[in-house]
Order: sequence, then structure tokens, then C-alpha cells
Amino acid sequence: MRWSGQAATATADDALPELESTVAIARLSGLQRTVRPPEFAGLVFHEVLAKTALNRVPGGGGALPFGHTVNPYRGCTHACVYCFARPTHGYLDLDTGEGFDRQIVVKINVADVLAREVRRASWGRHPVALGTNTDPYQRAEGRYALMPGIITALAESGTPLSILTKGTLLRRDLPLLRSAAELVPVDVAMSIAIYDDALQQSLEPGTPTTDARLATVAAAVEAGFDPAVFLMPVLPDLTDTRAHLDEAFARIRATGARTVLTSALHLKPGVREWFFAWLEREHPHLVARYRALYAAGPYAPAGYREWLAARVRELRARHGLGTRPLDQATGTVRSRALRTDRSAADAAPDVHAGTPTLF
Repeated sequence: MRWSGQAATATADDALPELESTVAIARLSGLQRTVRPPEFAGLVFHEVLAKTALNRVPGGGGALPFGHTVNPYRGCTHACVYCFARPTHGYLDLDTGEGFDRQIVVKINVADVLAREVRRASWGRHPVALGTNTDPYQRAEGRYALMPGIITALAESGTPLSILTKGTLLRRDLPLLRSAAELVPVDVAMSIAIYDDALQQSLEPGTPTTDARLATVAAAVEAGFDPAVFLMPVLPDLTDTRAHLDEAFARIRATGARTVLTSALHLKPGVREWFFAWLEREHPHLVARYRALYAAGPYAPAGYREWLAARVRELRARHGLGTRPLDQATGTVRSRALRTDRSAADAAPDVHAGTPTLF
């Protein structure tokens, strides 16, 4: 998708210094302006008018073979080295490395478009997931405040919603989400993968600290939610030690959260190259180990995933933490609007080659 269906008449406040980026941005036919706010040093926001807001995602299976998502932003200021969404910037002919981290496409009219879409008689009020591609509570949300309008549009239309984020700005919207939960099922999840401060800042330089995210989980619990924590990805020889995982589970449990979901790192093309460049700079002694682990494809071998699953099960039991089924289309927790069998939460992990394992 290259925004070809959006309104034209593009203008820009600044010319981009990189020629290839300038050409790519010129092709965004919904572009209204490009801005570099001084309070967001190093970041560029490309404001576009979106023609659609709801995305239909295949892969749900069962009675609902499709999932539905809304992504108010493209690109992500969290700058996570391992982010699986990096290749999506390539669809816009933008750089998937630093360009993904710093050039953010903002759908400034997304809430209005969504409100029109979910008012249609044909809309089936299927659960909608936010945070499936790039984070809806990344730093740009502090400037554009798109999420309140999105939440309101979904709730007022009777549409269940779920949010997965690394952003502590979620706390701003907890009262609104509490009100929404009186109308529709609302699921909240926080992604917190790393419990070593130096490693976290190296791998996720644009994210809030682990402490700040844990405090946000506690705030969600206090607001009456049952938030899940995504301890993903687990990185071989970096965050898979018993000590690291034991500390992680203890700190999560202390927030009042009851659910943790974990999976091993996977490195798809477009992410693999960026991750290995980081590994060679920061942990060159692990390069050979990772090349061996990921020689056959993007997923860690079944033997490693089975070993990690056993460790996670032991620690989960020690700390009294459960798990929860995922939505296979969106990759987020399955909406409580669709959950009919709680025993599915304790199903054995999938260790088949070619699929990421959830423990």
C-alpha cells in the first residue's frame, strides 16, 4: 500500500535532506505537510489524510478468519532494533533502519474516518486491535492525540477493542478506556521485554524505561483492568537466563498483573540485517551463536524453543502468573468478546518449525 487512494495536494514545511527520502515522500499522495517540531529533535512527521482506517487482516481462523486493526502511525519512534514492523516502511519506499525510527507517517484524520466506517450498517462490530504494527502510544501521540478519538469511535459504535503498547502515555487515556469498557469489551497489554536497564536502552532507545512501563501496568490494574504483559521477544544468551526471567516475572507480579506472554526472538528479512548490525557493534561475541541459531530461517530452532518453554513454565508457576490465548490474525491477546473457553489459555505451546512459539 502506497497511500495512492488518498487526497493529493501535498505541501511540505521542510525539504528532506536525503534525496531518496524526498522522492519517496513526494509519492505519498495524501501528504498535507512535513514537519520537524523542535520539541521532537531528530524526528520528522509526515501528516497525511487517510482514505480508510480499518485494516482487514487474514489469518484469524475458525469462525472469524479475519482480524481487524487500526494503525494511526507508520514508523515508530521507539526505535526497537528487533521490531518486526520495520519492513513495512519499505512499502512506502522509505528506509527501514533509521528512517523507520525517525520518519513517522501520521494519519491526522484517522479518528474521523474510523467513525464513519464503524457507523456503516455493514460493519459487523468485530474486535479491533491497536498496536499490531507500530505503537499507537509512541512519542508522536503526545503531539497528535489521535487515540482518544479512535477509542471513542470504537466504543460508541459497540466495537470491542484491544491495545498493545510500550508507551506510558496509555495512562493519559485510562479514564477514557474505563468509560469505554462500560460499553464494550476492552483489553489492555503492555510490552516489556527487557529487565536490564543498559540492555533495554541499547535495544529500545526510544521507549520509556522498564520501571515506567511497569508503573503503567500497575496503574491499569488500579483502574480496574486485567492487563497482560508481553515479555517478547526473549533474546538467546541476553535475556533468557534464569536470573533475568525470574526478576522479570517477580517485577510483573508485583504490579498486580496476572498474565504474561513470552516468545523467542524471530528475525524476518528486513529486521535480521538491522539486528545483526546492532549485535556486531554491541555483542560481537554472540554473532556466531545467533548465526547458528537462525541459520535455517527467521525462527529459533524447535529445540531452543522447547528449552525456553520449560524454563518459562517453571518460573510462571513459581510466581503465580498465567497466560492467555493470542489472536492469530493480529498477534495481540484474543479479545474477551471472543473468549468462551478459559482452558485455552493453558494450552501447550506451539513448537512447530516455521511458527513463533508462545509460552
